[in-house]
Amino acid sequence: MYYPRIRQLRKNHNLYQRDLAIYLNRSQVAYSRYELGTRDIPTEVLIALAEYYHTSVDYLMGRTDVKTPYPKKK
Repeated sequence: MYYPRIRQLRKNHNLYQRDLAIYLNRSQVAYSRYELGTRDIPTEVLIALAEYYHTSVDYLMGRTDVKTPYPKKK
């Protein structure tokens, strides 16, 4: 379920796949496959996307509908 969310977040921020591919140091084709669900998203990419969008990995994965990230533990 997290594939549609990353696409929707990208569109809501008026970004192209190319923009996020550059940010993630991936090819545009690899990023496209993440959105299509034809390639698993590595953990480090999920974390980077959550940080970029100021949300949680759980939100990206569809485990919650709450967009705000969890507070960092001290």
